[in-house]
Amino acid sequence: IKLEGKMVTCHYNKTMNFFYNLTTSSEVQEWSVRYYLGLGFGIVCCLFIFLCNTMIVIAVIRNRRFHFPFFYLLANLASADIFASLAYVFLMFNTGPVSRTLTVHRYLLREALLNVSFCASLYSLLVIAIERYLSVIKMRLHSSLSKRRVTLLVLVIWGTAVFMATIPNMGWNCICDISTCSSLAPIYSRSFLIFWALFNLFMLGFVVIIYLRIYIYVRKKTLNLMSHTTGSIKRNKMPMKLIKTIVTVLDGFVF
Repeated sequence: IKLEGKMVTCHYNKTMNFFYNLTTSSEVQEWSVRYYLGLGFGIVCCLFIFLCNTMIVIAVIRNRRFHFPFFYLLANLASADIFASLAYVFLMFNTGPVSRTLTVHRYLLREALLNVSFCASLYSLLVIAIERYLSVIKMRLHSSLSKRRVTLLVLVIWGTAVFMATIPNMGWNCICDISTCSSLAPIYSRSFLIFWALFNLFMLGFVVIIYLRIYIYVRKKTLNLMSHTTGSIKRNKMPMKLIKTIVTVLDGFVF
């Protein structure tokens, strides 16, 4: 390719062995008992995650008591974890000794699947945090979001996750400029990895701030309610219910 009077060579026809040789990245180059044990353990963990989160999604769909915005968003978080378990299974069968034999497009697919799963989980947690914060401020167990808005939020979450994950596929990579290749992800540009890391760290920090504000607000409200015995029992129990839902969200994200 000729660009601004300079010849640019792109390496789309190369295997990943070419890019790994340009970096200090160390990949397992031969099959071993230790690698097989790690592969088996990883598959078992992914299966466990898949089954647990599938049960969450089924429970939300089948139980009418869970037909509220918070539980729909929680089911979406579980769906992201289901996708993550499948993405990691794909990774395990395309890593180690296989990594160097991958084509550029298959490597991009492998990384994109992982990025989509991570971003979808993180952005789901962010949306749930905002929903919980609004519910806490209004002292409601469930927000007044309509099903249409929840559906729109879910589409935005997955759309943003797919966009963030496929930016390298759209050209922000080092396939045509190997001097900018990262040692962590051989065909990813260092500039993209910095952008991706900073953006998601900002999102994660925002989530932490929201949950801290929720905790501080609920704690303050609980202390105020405890000092007034004239308040209704139902109202006094509300902060604890809100805390329980927050703990449920955090447990879902960890798993």
